[in-house]
Amino acid sequence: MNVGIIGGLGWIGRSLGRALIETGRIAAGDLVILTRAGQPGEFYGHKVAWANSVADLVAQADVIVVSVRPQDWPALDLQAQGKLVISVMAGVPLRALPPRTVRALPNAAAELRQSYTPWLAGPGVTAEDRTTVAQILTAIGTCDAVDSEHQIDLMTATAGAGPAYSALLARAIIGFLQAEGVRPEVAQRSAEAMICGAAPLMAGKMAEVEDLVQVFLDYKGTTAAGLTRAMELGFEQAVKAALAAATDKARAMSASA
Repeated sequence: MNVGIIGGLGWIGRSLGRALIETGRIAAGDLVILTRAGQPGEFYGHKVAWANSVADLVAQADVIVVSVRPQDWPALDLQAQGKLVISVMAGVPLRALPPRTVRALPNAAAELRQSYTPWLAGPGVTAEDRTTVAQILTAIGTCDAVDSEHQIDLMTATAGAGPAYSALLARAIIGFLQAEGVRPEVAQRSAEAMICGAAPLMAGKMAEVEDLVQVFLDYKGTTAAGLTRAMELGFEQAVKAALAAATDKARAMSASA
């Protein structure tokens, strides 16, 4: 299987290409890359094929990954010739893409091979194609097929956000501590411990979050006091409103594509 990546030196393209090789999904020589940077030589120490144009990449690849900015999509003039296409562009709907296309939404954790990637198959995608898509996307983490473009918009707002909301929470924690006289470097380490240290404790426990919150509330300690005040001030409502706004933006991008 030859995989071609248009935009192979962008943050998703390079993460996916490197993972495909280093996890043994494909041989280095079976990766074809097209980039605006030309043909820089080796790719993370691997000898890959470099395409001269979109048409050249299509001629060499069995599967084509489109990893460019949504606004750059129309100028590609991709003639996929019935080949399987995987689009990782947010906001470009299936109706604007070739029939045999899967829309996938990796996030920033792709660089660590810990992305969660929801994907949606177009009308021309076969059962065999679905197996191929899963093989490719699991090189950078885990993935799930979803059922509609509406769900893809929801996933753009949630899984696709990467560390954005965690960064916002960290900013609030750091700001609170610094306002109370804590040195910036100490405030930063404290926020990192609170957010990054909690992540492994939460992994695999999303079905238990209601019970986990209740455990802290029932303990009636300092954390319970903080959680109670956050809920009184509408913390969960604010998060849901933020996700709704992001979903609306994703839907508007799709509508205008």
